[in-house]
Amino acid sequence: QVQLVESGGGLVQAGGSLRLSCAASGSILSTYRMAWYRQAPGKQRELVARIISGGTTNYADSVKGRFTISRDNAKNTVYLQMNSLKPEYAAVYYCNADRYVFGPGWVDYWGQGTQVTVSS
Repeated sequence: QVQLVESGGGLVQAGGSLRLSCAASGSILSTYRMAWYRQAPGKQRELVARIISGGTTNYADSVKGRFTISRDNAKNTVYLQMNSLKPEYAAVYYCNADRYVFGPGWVDYWGQGTQVTVSS
């Protein structure tokens, strides 16, 4: 079982920066793929960035060059550094952890989400 707690959201002006954190407890984070998703009102939840145990990352095209996902396995924490924020990036950002378990298949966990608001 994994518990994920996000923090770092808030209100920022367009062009500004925020760093989101996702602290995990209950399991060893390094064994999971970690990701950030976001969901804006009236829209589907979408993948923003993912990092796997070897450090490989991938990003949504809309945030490439602006966002950076990283992990600190010693702190069991994943970060999302968001720079040059745009109003269209406003959403609730969710932390996700998943891994493949022989038998059950893919198992994933979600945090409660943190609100990011970007004013124009």
